[in-house]
Amino acid sequence: MNIGTRAGLRMGKATRDAFGEALRDLGSVYPDLVVVDGDVSNSTRTEYFAQAFPERFFNVGIAESNLIGVASGLAASGKRVVAASFACFLLCNAFDQIRMGVAFPRLNVKLVGSHAGISIGEDGPSQMGIEDVALALSLPGVAVLVPADEHATRAATRAMLEWEGPTYLRLGRPPVPVIYEPPVDFVIGRAFRLREGNDVTIVANGLMVAIALDAAEELAARGVQARVLDMATVRPLDVDAVIAAARETRGIVVAEEHLHYGGLGSVVAMVVGQIQPCPMRFVDLDDRYAESGAPDDLLRAYGLTSERIVAAALELTERI
Repeated sequence: MNIGTRAGLRMGKATRDAFGEALRDLGSVYPDLVVVDGDVSNSTRTEYFAQAFPERFFNVGIAESNLIGVASGLAASGKRVVAASFACFLLCNAFDQIRMGVAFPRLNVKLVGSHAGISIGEDGPSQMGIEDVALALSLPGVAVLVPADEHATRAATRAMLEWEGPTYLRLGRPPVPVIYEPPVDFVIGRAFRLREGNDVTIVANGLMVAIALDAAEELAARGVQARVLDMATVRPLDVDAVIAAARETRGIVVAEEHLHYGGLGSVVAMVVGQIQPCPMRFVDLDDRYAESGAPDDLLRAYGLTSERIVAAALELTERI
């Protein structure tokens, strides 16, 4: 995809690929780790773990509700469980089972949703997980992670496995730019400040981080210095980072590859509204489903671009 170029970023691996590699490598670190997949291991990349540890891998077929039942049973038996499928299949199809079998008893199940967002491209809207973060956030106690590149994903995978309790890790299909150099100190609940600036703050996660960095370069050329926060953890949110941004800059733009309601923008806005009010703008999918197409074309068509972030930031800085 044509993102991250203005910021000088090189293209790396897809976050799903990095997850699969990390999961395989961590299999020998955690002998109690088991993986359950819904017949899409070649897409979620859990196949890497399956090849290395076949006795600890279970394919339950295209039956996401059963997948969660098996995962919760294994977790209740003391296992460290990863349950993987496409984001929309996992969160939409099996929501009730996740609610009652994972979230309510607070079992140590790690939900992993790949192919999130509209950037999956030609697979089309039936397979685009664009409401998954909102669904995960609606479940009390579920940590929600949305890493931005391959190195952050590897670190997030390990952090997820060490976190006690249910977790949702959101992954993408296409390659994304490299933002971090390893080792990445991924702490659940802490944002990464990637760029300093006191005029405006851009809060983003996932592939929108590279786009936010592109926007920050364009804003700098216009004399606007943008702080960029990678909010790789949506819950628990880095409240201190949000409050500091609201106090120290003239407004916040939140950018995410998700529907307008219920995602990163909503939780940032709750903090801002309750503790430190400031002007805000939101760059997201608005209130609509997407269509099938090439990833770059879809990002442009639905406004997930650096140009839209720049316009939102300029509106904030010019209105005060």
